[in-house]
Amino acid sequence: MTDDKHGGPPVHALLADGTTVCIRPVARHDHEQLRGLYEEMSPENLRLRFFGASRRSAEMAADRACAAPHPGYRALLAERQGQVIGLAEYDTSGAGTEAEISIAVADGLHHRGVGTLLVEHLVSAARAEGVTAFVADALSENREVLRLFADLGLRATRRFEGPEVRCTIVLDEDDTYLSAVEERGRAADVASLEPLLRPNAVAVVGAGRRAGSVGRAILHQLHAGGFTRRLFAVNPAATAILGVPCHPSVTALPMTPDLAVLAVPAATVPETAEECGKAGVRALLVVTAGLDPDQVRSLLATCRTYGMRLVGPNCLGISNTDPALRLDATFAAGHPRPGTAGVAVQSGGVGIALLDGLSRLGIGVSTFASLGDKYDVSGNDMLQWWESDRRTDLALLHLESFGNPRAFSRTARRVTRRIPVLTVDAGRTDAGRRAAASHTAAAATRTMTRGALFTQAGITATRSVGELLEAAALLHSQPLPAEARVAIVTNAGGAGVLAADACAEAGLRLPAPTPQLVDDLLAVLPEGAAVGNPVDATAAVTEEELANCVDRLMRHSGVDAVLVALVPTAVAAATGDDLVRALTRAPARRVKPVAVIRLEQALPVELLPADGGTVPSYSEPQAAARALAHAVERSAWLARPAGTVPALEGVETERAHAVVERYLDRNLDGGWLDPRSCAELLDCYGIPQLSWAWAETEDDAVLAADRLRGADGRVVMKGYWPGLLHKSAEHAVHLDLRGDSQVRAAFRDLETRFAGLLTGVVLQPLADRGTELFAGVVQDQVFGPLVLFGLGGTATEILADHAARLAPLTDHDVHDLITAPRCAPLLFGADGARPVDLEGLEQLLLRLSRMASDLPQLAEADFNPVLATPGGVSVLDARVRLLPRRPQDPYLRRLR
Repeated sequence: MTDDKHGGPPVHALLADGTTVCIRPVARHDHEQLRGLYEEMSPENLRLRFFGASRRSAEMAADRACAAPHPGYRALLAERQGQVIGLAEYDTSGAGTEAEISIAVADGLHHRGVGTLLVEHLVSAARAEGVTAFVADALSENREVLRLFADLGLRATRRFEGPEVRCTIVLDEDDTYLSAVEERGRAADVASLEPLLRPNAVAVVGAGRRAGSVGRAILHQLHAGGFTRRLFAVNPAATAILGVPCHPSVTALPMTPDLAVLAVPAATVPETAEECGKAGVRALLVVTAGLDPDQVRSLLATCRTYGMRLVGPNCLGISNTDPALRLDATFAAGHPRPGTAGVAVQSGGVGIALLDGLSRLGIGVSTFASLGDKYDVSGNDMLQWWESDRRTDLALLHLESFGNPRAFSRTARRVTRRIPVLTVDAGRTDAGRRAAASHTAAAATRTMTRGALFTQAGITATRSVGELLEAAALLHSQPLPAEARVAIVTNAGGAGVLAADACAEAGLRLPAPTPQLVDDLLAVLPEGAAVGNPVDATAAVTEEELANCVDRLMRHSGVDAVLVALVPTAVAAATGDDLVRALTRAPARRVKPVAVIRLEQALPVELLPADGGTVPSYSEPQAAARALAHAVERSAWLARPAGTVPALEGVETERAHAVVERYLDRNLDGGWLDPRSCAELLDCYGIPQLSWAWAETEDDAVLAADRLRGADGRVVMKGYWPGLLHKSAEHAVHLDLRGDSQVRAAFRDLETRFAGLLTGVVLQPLADRGTELFAGVVQDQVFGPLVLFGLGGTATEILADHAARLAPLTDHDVHDLITAPRCAPLLFGADGARPVDLEGLEQLLLRLSRMASDLPQLAEADFNPVLATPGGVSVLDARVRLLPRRPQDPYLRRLR
C-alpha cells in the first residue's frame, strides 16, 4: 500500500473464533470505509463511542484517522476480506509518553476479539515509540470497553468522574501480559484448527480415477479408514471414485466442506485455492510438491484473504484418530493406530517412520500433521492443539525450521509442564557455519542455538528417529526418576557390565548399595549372588527371586530407577521361570521407572504388556541408558521453578538507543563500533570495563599512559583502524610497556607498520592475573539473541569450551551458562584457589543479555577476554557490530 501513512507491513492474525483478519495501518484511501464503519453503527453504539450521536461524528472520525500523519499518532484497522471491521488509534498530542486511545468495532462483530487484537498491536507499536501508558475516557455504562481494558493483562486503573470513567493502562511488558496474550492466542489458534483437524466435511480435489495418484490414495485412506462425516471427491471426469460421490468442481459440491485436500498439479494450485476460498472452505491441505515462489505467494495470499488455514504444500497429510471422526487424510501405507501421541513432522519419510513405530509400540497416535514446507500451520500450532485436545499425553516433533522460535519456546515451556515434548534435532551439522569475523559468531553454530532453545523450553532433544522412539517408550510407560541414581540387576555378569558402561556414558550414577540394602537383597537372591552395582543375580535366579530383588531396590531411598539386563538361559527354561514376567507384575504400584535390556531382542525397543501398564524393553544397553537419561533431564527441568529475568540497576536504555542511532546515521550499512562508541554503549548497561584511554598522537599516548599506569607502571597499547577485529593476529598489540620511551617506541612502530590505516590507539593498564573468559552475543534473525559464555583468550575457538542460552536470560539460565563449560571448576575455586567474583560474572551476563534484548540493531558483541578474579570481573577487550534493523515484537499475535 503505497499511501500507508504510518509505515509497517500488513499482518494477519486470528480472532477469538479462529477467523483471520488483516491488521494494518490506516491509509488515505480508507476514508470511505471508515466513515461507513461509523455510519452503520447503531445509535446506542455511536453514543457509547462518541458520548453522543451526531451526523458529523462518522465524517470527523474518518477525517482524523486519514489525515496527514503527525508525530505521536497511530491508527490501525482490522480488515476482513477487504472490509474494514475495526479501528484503534492513539495520540500523544505531540508531548509526553502518555497517549489517548480510542477503539471502534463494527456492529455484529463484538465479542470476537477484534478490539483486543487491535489494542495488542497498538501496545506493541506504542512501546517501540516510547509510549509508556494509554489513557481512555469511557461512559461508565460501556461495560464492553471497560472489560477489554481490564482483561488485557496490563496494569489498569479507573477514576470515576460523574457518568464517565478515566482508564489508565500501563504498557509494561511483563510475564502477566505475555501470558494473557498467549492464552488469547492459544484459544484463537485452536479454534482456527477445528476445520482442519475436526472437519465436518472433506473434499479431495484431484482424486484420479486410476490407481497410482496421490489424490486417489488419500481418498482411499479416508474412505477405508471409516471417516465418519461427509466425504466428496472433485474430478470433472467422474461421478464416483472408490464409491465416493464425485463432483466437477468445489462450487458444485452439495455442501461446503470445512477441509479441502488439494492433490492437483502445481500450476493449478493457486487457482484451485481461490475457488475453495470463494466457496467458503476454511482449511486447505496441499499435498502437491514443486510450487514455484510465485505460486506459493499466490497460495498463501489466497489463504489469508479468505481465512483458510494451510498445511503444506509438499506434505504427507494429516490424521486424527478420534473414534468419533477417524480422519486419515494421508497417503501412508497403513492407518495409524489410535492412541495418545501427537506427531508433527516436516519430512513425510520421518512421519511414516514415527507412525509405524508408535503403532508398533502400542502408544498410537492422537493427531498427526505432516507440515511439509510449513508456510502456515506450524509446530507451535500443533503444540497448542495437543495442549487442548484432552487426548494427547506425549508430543513428538520433527522440525527442520522455526518460524518464530521465541513464541515456540514460550508455548513449549507451558506445554511441556503438562506432557513430555520430544524432538529429533534435525539439521545438527552446520554446513552453513558463518565465515564470521568474531569469536562469538564463529562459536554460535546452529547446533548450539537449537540446543539452547530445546534446553530452555524443556524439550527432550534426541539425535535420531530411533532414539526418539526409545525415549517416547519410557516416558509414556514409566514414572519419572527423582534423580540419576540407577541400580542394575542382571542374570549374566557380562550383560551387567555392558549396562553399567552405558549408564556411565549417559551421565547416570551407579551408587554402591548400603550394607542394609546388601543384606536385604542377599536374603531374597540365590546362593552365589553378588550384590554390588550391578547386582549379579546369577543364572540360577528364579522369577520370584528377581521380582523380590527389584521390589526391594524400588523401595530403597538411594535408588531412582532400576535397569534389568537379562539373557535367556537353559536354567530358566528348565524350571519354567519367565524372568521378564517378574518385571511386569503390577507396575501400577511402582513410583520409580524400571526398564529391561534383552540383548536377543529383535526390535530396538518394545513395550511389554504388564499388569496395569507396560514396561519398555531395549535390545541395546545404550538405548536403555539414553532413554533413562532423557527421563532424568525432564524430571530435573520439571522440579526447577520457572526462572525470572532479574531487574537491573543503572541501565540507560534511551541513551543506548541514542548511541546506536547516532552510529547508524553516520554508517547506513552498519559496522563495528569504534572504541569510544563501544565503551559508551557498554557503559549504558553498567558492563565493567578495564580503564582505558584513546590517543591519536605519540604525545597523547604518553600522557594517557601516565594517567593509567598502576602500581607496577606497565601499560598495554592496542592499535585501531576501522575494520580491525583480531588485533593479536595483526600484531597490533604491545604488552608490558614501561616508561615513556617504550610507549613512544610502540606508538611509532604501529604508526609505521600500519601507515594509512591506523587512526589511533587504545591504552590500558596491564591487567592483573586471573581467569580469561569469553562472553558474547549473536542476534540470530530467526531465533533472536543468543548469549555465549566460556573459556576465553587467544585459543577460545580452538578449545571451543562454550555454552549458550537464548536471551532474555533468567536467573536459572545464567547459572547454567556459568556451570556448563568444562572450565567451570576454575571459576568455583579448583585445587583450593579462591572462587572468582561469581555475582559479578552473573551481572555481566545479565547485562549483556539485556543489551541484546533492548537493541535489535546489535548484530553481535564479542567480549574477549573477560578477566575474572576473586576481586571482580572486567572486560579487557570488546567489539560490537550494529546493523540497521527494525525492532520486531516476537510475541505479537500474527500469522506468518
